[in-house]
Amino acid sequence: MKLLEGRAGLVTGAAGGIGRASAIAFAQEGAAVAVSDLEARRDEGEQTVAMIKQAGGEAFFHPADVTEPDDQQDLVAAAVARYGKLDYAHNNAGIEHQSLLVDTEEEDFDRVIRVNLRGVWLGLKYQLAQMRRQGTGGAIVNTSSLAGLVSPALLGAYVASKHGVLGLTKTAAVEHAGDNIRVNAICPANLRTPLMDVLTEEQLEQWVSRMAIRRIGEPEEAASVVVWLCSDQASFLTGVSLPVDAGALAK
Repeated sequence: MKLLEGRAGLVTGAAGGIGRASAIAFAQEGAAVAVSDLEARRDEGEQTVAMIKQAGGEAFFHPADVTEPDDQQDLVAAAVARYGKLDYAHNNAGIEHQSLLVDTEEEDFDRVIRVNLRGVWLGLKYQLAQMRRQGTGGAIVNTSSLAGLVSPALLGAYVASKHGVLGLTKTAAVEHAGDNIRVNAICPANLRTPLMDVLTEEQLEQWVSRMAIRRIGEPEEAASVVVWLCSDQASFLTGVSLPVDAGALAK
């Protein structure tokens, strides 16, 4: 029996990186997947769908800007219209900006907060409402970051947004435990995703040197944790901020 056989849900930021790996992993465990990303990334999103279908899974692409409430509401509605329910959600879409705090422009700070923090809040708002209406519970995983637990230099806006995601995760978990809805977060570090492209080789080496497992991780290694958190095997976990960090916090 697959971990999520017969369940249905959605993944944001699924045109690549952790989001694509997560969508594929959900499908591999028997779940139907609403694959979502920006309209500008439709081609990559449709590639994610094609990869799922070629492996025998069920998925469709629905464009959405996570910063727009109508888009978030429509994404949930599209998943429910297609599959009749929403059992899980992975709020994964995010962006990064690198600069000293004193050099960060207001528009750059606001953009990071808008996507990374407001986007997760809006996702939770409509996903939780749907799960409550169904009355059958559910599971949500938010993508934070190791930068949601520590504070690396030059990533102030990103750090603030990812710390905020953990606060939202804990609040949602407490507020909806009585609805049998679990809300958790992953805090990945140094995975081979486009967000890592902003780091110089020197910065990358510094990050890897902090980890007990001295290598860059793969998106699939985070995706497997997301799927597990949405499964019944994690039924006693909610409000957790789970590092997927190769032992960085242990050193």
